[in-house]
Amino acid sequence: MPLIVVTTSPRVAPGLLSPQAWRALTAGPVHTADPDHPALPYLAEAGVEVVVVTPDPASWARRAVAETVVWLDATEDQMRGFGHAALALETPPEIEVIPGSYDLPGARVLDLVSVMDRLRTECPWDRKQTHASLVPYLIEEAYEVQHSVESGDLDSLREELGDVLLQVAFHSRVAEHFDIDDVAAGIVDKLVRRHPHVFSDVSAETADEVNANWEAIKAAERSSSGKSSVDGVPTGQPALSLAAQLIKRADRSGVPESLAHAVGQGVARELFDLVHRALEAGLDPEAELRAAALAYRDRIVAWESR
Repeated sequence: MPLIVVTTSPRVAPGLLSPQAWRALTAGPVHTADPDHPALPYLAEAGVEVVVVTPDPASWARRAVAETVVWLDATEDQMRGFGHAALALETPPEIEVIPGSYDLPGARVLDLVSVMDRLRTECPWDRKQTHASLVPYLIEEAYEVQHSVESGDLDSLREELGDVLLQVAFHSRVAEHFDIDDVAAGIVDKLVRRHPHVFSDVSAETADEVNANWEAIKAAERSSSGKSSVDGVPTGQPALSLAAQLIKRADRSGVPESLAHAVGQGVARELFDLVHRALEAGLDPEAELRAAALAYRDRIVAWESR
């Protein structure tokens, strides 16, 4: 007969136990040394009998020889005691440890929030930062993510995404009128609202249809709020991508093409016209110029190494 120990994670809601754990816990009386274990109300609701006892490893090891014994969580010392007691018996019982619950995806984000809260409270440098002072770091980290993607270095990408996530947590902690839960709630609401083909009864079979729905919903939201079609276009981005985004927004909103004619003078006008031409050809002007610049960089490196 086995002595079964079901272990749970402190981060996980106690009602979220694995099917294997539930089978073990509902097989018979469950024993625990913790009268305040957070899973007890859920087990009681499910009709599972739980007995709170003082652990005596030797007696429980002997008992497990004749019947299945189930423990809900055990400390490291208790587990060591169970093991020693079982090995001391002529016919030792099997000891089985079942993970009762697993960290849900995103559980470590809670650790980040906790660490950020402590840093903001106890670290002089973190304490003095503002949204404005943090912006350069966020931009730099975004470019480093781009570099990791282009280089195909997945380990670097994981690290750089962590740095971006830090900036999100940092800004959320600095803010006085919202926190990281408000940030998460906002993007969740937006994703649900703009994916009616997933969360409602709208049909979208292709990526193009999904994108068209997204833009239509976004345009309706902007119109209902009285905002311009170009509100929200970040003017601090590189000039090529800024021009491209303005042109695309204008096209989607039915802005007359004549407004784009004769924009700027000299080289500025030529560059703007080139952006327009690239978009008409289905190209991203920023990506095209970046690719050409990187190719030029490689040529320089090759020439210098001759």
